Amino acid sequence: MVMASYFPQVVCLGEALIDRLGPLGEDPALVSPALLDDRFGGAPANVACGIARLGTKSAFVGRVGSDAIGDQLQQLFVEKGVDLSCLQRDLKAPTRIVLVRRDSHGDRSFQGFVGSPDNSFADQALATNDLLQSLPELFQRAQWLLVGTISLASETSSSALHHAVKLANECSVLLAIDVNWRSAFWNEGVGVDSGPSKEQCLLIRPLLEQAALVKLSAEEADYFFGSRNPMEISGALSNGPAVIVTNGANSISWSFGGQNGSLSAFDVDVVDSTGAGDAFLAGLIHCLCNDPSLLKSSSRSDISYPLIEVMKFSNACGALVCKGAGAIDPQPTSEEVFDFLGKF
Repeated sequence: MVMASYFPQVVCLGEALIDRLGPLGEDPALVSPALLDDRFGGAPANVACGIARLGTKSAFVGRVGSDAIGDQLQQLFVEKGVDLSCLQRDLKAPTRIVLVRRDSHGDRSFQGFVGSPDNSFADQALATNDLLQSLPELFQRAQWLLVGTISLASETSSSALHHAVKLANECSVLLAIDVNWRSAFWNEGVGVDSGPSKEQCLLIRPLLEQAALVKLSAEEADYFFGSRNPMEISGALSNGPAVIVTNGANSISWSFGGQNGSLSAFDVDVVDSTGAGDAFLAGLIHCLCNDPSLLKSSSRSDISYPLIEVMKFSNACGALVCKGAGAIDPQPTSEEVFDFLGKF
């Protein structure tokens, strides 16, 4: 374990793994190993690194194997300046490798996993007892806990997630949720584009009810709410959270602090869209840490960053990640984002 050297503002809990990319338009399970491109990933890991890259202190909470990939991921987090005081290493289960297929335009889909004969991976075994010993210190000054829903697919990691959310609430740490529905993590052998079952929706819904911020794709909005209208989605949840609906290369829309709006995506040459949504979310939470009043008071005149500028900044983070391979390597600094925005 790497001990904390500061108090992070954002704690990201969930999976860290390898995205194994095949050549554009080809199946990574069928091509020569020489043509495969392994990149670090996992949505919470991506967001933790993206936030740190932008200049906001972050922590990653998760479990990786005691293997070479786990060593590489730990070193990556150290290099990115991400706090690892809650990183767990599994002595038995390996770090997960995800097969990522990209079409001719760089858009990706997930095709299953490799690296474990029985599909048991370290991220599924996040241990609650270890977290309860180390998380209270992280939450002392944190503003946000960011989680996805993949941890709910395993009983062990689901228990750890729920305990972390409960502790965050007790410490007045706000909860941000990236729905990040990935059928391959829940249903072995099903199509990559299949939606959640009714039972899975019911399992995920209580987590959404506790959120202060929810990010979801247009397809996820259809799956879980039958609507792509952020205001309707916010109204359907107990906390009336801020809601952002992304839609790939199309416009994003939001209901945020009493304001509703939409914004077109930036037109860039896409190399790989993996991690674009995570980079967007990293940009958004980074801005919220700098100006917490945005969450509930976005129409006030004393806010330092108008909401539309925050959304442009976040959109630019996602666009810049699309210009390179993998989810973490192309992540921009704040200066690079502003330089990019200056060209539009």
